[in-house]
Amino acid sequence: MFATLQDKLDSVFKKLRGQGVMTEDNIKEALREVRLALLEADVNFKVVKDFVEKVRSRSVGTEVLQSLAPGQQVIKIVHDELVLLMGGGEDNSLDLAAKPPVSIMMVGLQGAGKTTSCGKLARYLKSQRRKPLMVPADVYRPAAIEQLKTLGRQLSIEVFDSSSDQKPVDICANAIRYATLNGFDTVILDTAGRHQIDDYLMDELDAIKRAVEPREILFVADAMTGQEAVNVASGFNDRLDITGVILTKLDGDAKGGAALSIKAVTGKPVKFVGLGEKLDALDVFHADRLVSRILGMGDVLTLIEKAQATFDTKEAERLQQKLKKNQFDLEDFRAQLQQIKKMGSLESILGMIPGVGKAMKQMQGVQPSEKELKRIEAIIDSMTRKERADHTVINGSRRLRIAKGSGTSVQEVNQLLKRFSEAQKVVKQLQKLGPKGLMKGMKGMGKGSFPF
Repeated sequence: MFATLQDKLDSVFKKLRGQGVMTEDNIKEALREVRLALLEADVNFKVVKDFVEKVRSRSVGTEVLQSLAPGQQVIKIVHDELVLLMGGGEDNSLDLAAKPPVSIMMVGLQGAGKTTSCGKLARYLKSQRRKPLMVPADVYRPAAIEQLKTLGRQLSIEVFDSSSDQKPVDICANAIRYATLNGFDTVILDTAGRHQIDDYLMDELDAIKRAVEPREILFVADAMTGQEAVNVASGFNDRLDITGVILTKLDGDAKGGAALSIKAVTGKPVKFVGLGEKLDALDVFHADRLVSRILGMGDVLTLIEKAQATFDTKEAERLQQKLKKNQFDLEDFRAQLQQIKKMGSLESILGMIPGVGKAMKQMQGVQPSEKELKRIEAIIDSMTRKERADHTVINGSRRLRIAKGSGTSVQEVNQLLKRFSEAQKVVKQLQKLGPKGLMKGMKGMGKGSFPF
């Protein structure tokens, strides 16, 4: 998502950086292109109009026009205003400070990923040392109750027992009582979805709200639906006074207008974003980080947080020692591949590194793909422990066996072993050169320096 918008804004900013002197006409032309880029990204036209006017009024000031780098100043203003547009600087954390059990009511259209988001949110709360209870209150959709129970088993999180012949209001009220008696501090209510805003079901949601008095009412919006998600969010907000939004499918290939518009239109903050189908693919929303990624500036803070949550400190220290002694083997390499996969897609990880996202576009077909990484892992899995520890013992017959076992060719096995040997030599050389040599050596590395 945002790829097209990122390309268009990058083109505008390239022109701005090249301007030695800025005039009101220069700024007007640049903002015209910014406005078109945002409209093409399906951002609400009223939001675009207000945004462009705010940027224009700040950009034509003396401070910008007379600065040494006026183009950079305008880019900073666009960055800052985008952050404000998406709710930056405001508190978008969950309100969990009330007397337990605190109830969180999940609402939204069918197909937006509401039930899966319940599981993701429960997992996140569990990681924050809370004890959540998930409540299936959607009695209309076939298998909705069983879906939440399946998620509960996968996450080892309890799901309140309910059935399709019960009234949703009764399910929710009984779940709150059960949570109180059994020490749960958070209750997540998975309410019925709908294909469109329906008065009967909205009345039902209103009845649940009055019965349980939820601390949070989170609207789950499908970012792939663009402006329609914003319109529906406004409808739910008018009826229920939602407290926040969870944007799902932000890893998709839609234009991203919903993400940029929803806060401005509803006045309610985006609290979480879904970045994949896996149950750990839910991130706390940070407007400044997302804007930095849209503008091609990377998102190092999120990358660090993901790495800290994924990688084991002791394991990292062990690997560091093995690297120093030049003992890094294919077993270690496979373990690192598995850790990286836990952090998300390779494209999303590389996109968080400043400058790498742009370089990836320029190097189509050069950077490693998810498919290549899976093939490498399959090849290593087909090796014996002895072969992974010392790849030099792998002769012709062993290579044939490994190729057959991994569903690859002998040529692909040879290619991996060759690249791994080259990578070991590079690491050994860089260890001798020290930190400065490491940086210099990395700049000179091309495709083939590492085993993918």
